[in-house]
Amino acid sequence: MVLTKQELLKREAITGFLSREQFQPAGIDLTLRDVFSFSSTGSIDFDNSGRKLSETSKLQFGSDGWLYLPKGAYKIQYNEIVKIPPDCIALAFPRSSLLRCGAFVHCAVWDPGYEGRSESLLVVENEHGIKLKKNARLVQLLFFKTHGEVGEGYVGKYQKENI
Repeated sequence: MVLTKQELLKREAITGFLSREQFQPAGIDLTLRDVFSFSSTGSIDFDNSGRKLSETSKLQFGSDGWLYLPKGAYKIQYNEIVKIPPDCIALAFPRSSLLRCGAFVHCAVWDPGYEGRSESLLVVENEHGIKLKKNARLVQLLFFKTHGEVGEGYVGKYQKENI
């Protein structure tokens, strides 16, 4: 079952949204806060003992609020703070306008109990690049109810990130 706008508002699953217009019949559009370019290699292993996140550099929006991105991969951060209820998970899908411009967003699963200002991977495939305006709506986040109790919620490294 996907949670409705009314249920998301009642559960306070999203804070820091810019406008109620972001809410869709099933979910909410997340908006662009910041964009980062990658500047180093990252390392991933099984138990995180060798995990090293890639270093990034924050890109600056122009005085007009626009940012041109050439083809490539970028880390993005959203404006909204997400608080996943203990009986839900969330998945995000790129908005169709983003896809029609030759770009898409990859996201991990938002686990029960996670709270934070999330980050995702923006991939620009268009050979001509893309222009994004600060606060642009990039993905629609859908909340799905789990079947039964999940036990302990999310306790990972990214809990309360960017808050």
